[in-house]
Amino acid sequence: MKMHESITIERVLQAAEKSIYGTENPGFCAACGADADGVEPDARAYECEECGENAVYGAEELLLYLT
Repeated sequence: MKMHESITIERVLQAAEKSIYGTENPGFCAACGADADGVEPDARAYECEECGENAVYGAEELLLYLT
């Protein structure tokens, strides 16, 4: 999967920690790099509200791609 350049391991780790230790469910659009809220940790290919692509992934799911 091609990942937007703004999606770094550091950014995804911070978001995953918010999910694990808090009540947030962050995700990111792999196509445009936008933040997404209310995304299940294992979400794959949800529609992005910013660009319309089916490229939103949960933060914890993205960790699998980045490691």
